[in-house]
Parts: sequence; structure tokens; C-alpha cells
Amino acid sequence: MRQVWAPWRLEYVREAGSAEGCVFCREAAGELEAGSLVVRRGIRAVVLLNKFPYAPGHMMVAPVRHIPSLGELELDEAAEIHALTVQAIAALTGTSDPDGFNVGWNLGVVAGGSIAGHLHQHIVPRWRGDTNFMPVLADVKVLPEHLETTRTSLTAAWK
Repeated sequence: MRQVWAPWRLEYVREAGSAEGCVFCREAAGELEAGSLVVRRGIRAVVLLNKFPYAPGHMMVAPVRHIPSLGELELDEAAEIHALTVQAIAALTGTSDPDGFNVGWNLGVVAGGSIAGHLHQHIVPRWRGDTNFMPVLADVKVLPEHLETTRTSLTAAWK
């Protein structure tokens, strides 16, 4: 597979990973309202769309507190992250009818965590045959829906 260079993403990752520029902290505080990807705010956690999704509807659930590791979660934070994850799956099921989900944590940079400074869990909806021909033939990932449209439908579907 050919390499795709996206130097603009490095600046985003560096800024998003610092406590001052952390996208999760800024979203939880409501600082990014105009360009916000938040689907749901809880008391101890926030749910937002991934700006660089693996699939349409790819969401992340992060604690409001800026913590880097799973072991630092308090029980009430863990319970809320779990509850929001269950609700996110229900909202995605209602809006997109996926065939399954990948749910998980990328703990550390070597595990795929591009924003390793703020713990977050991924929820990726999956469909049978969702590895379409574009990544294989053209090294391009196609997302059929704009993030704002996805955010609007998921926010409306949240129970």
C-alpha cells in the first residue's frame, strides 16, 4: 500500500495531546462549540465523533478529567463511560443499523493512541463487507456522510 502523507495531522495530534490543547478537555469544557463534534455530554465523561474516523459514526468516549491511563479512572467515571458507550451503541444502531462494533482502548502511542495524554475509548460501527474497494484500489477511505450530518442524527437519536 502506498504511503499517504498528511503533515497537517501531526500539528493536530501534537496540540490535541497536550493538556492545554487537548481536544477532549476543550470539548468537555464547551470551548469548541462552533466546530464541536460532541454528541453527548455527561457529568464525568463526554462522547464525540472522531475527526479522523475509521468508519461513519466512529465515536469516542472520554473522561472529563485529563488522565492518561485506565488505572487512573475513578469508579464513577468508569461507570459513566460504560453507560455512555451502551447508549452510543444504541444510537448508532438506531441511525445506521451496523452489523457489529469494535469497542476498545488504544493505550499508549505504540498501541495506536495518537492522543495518548487523555484516555478515551473508541466505538467503531462495522458492516459486513465494509472494507470496500477504494482502500484496496486507490488507497483512499470513503466516508459517505459528513461528520456534522452524523453528529446531528446521533444527537437526535440519543435516548
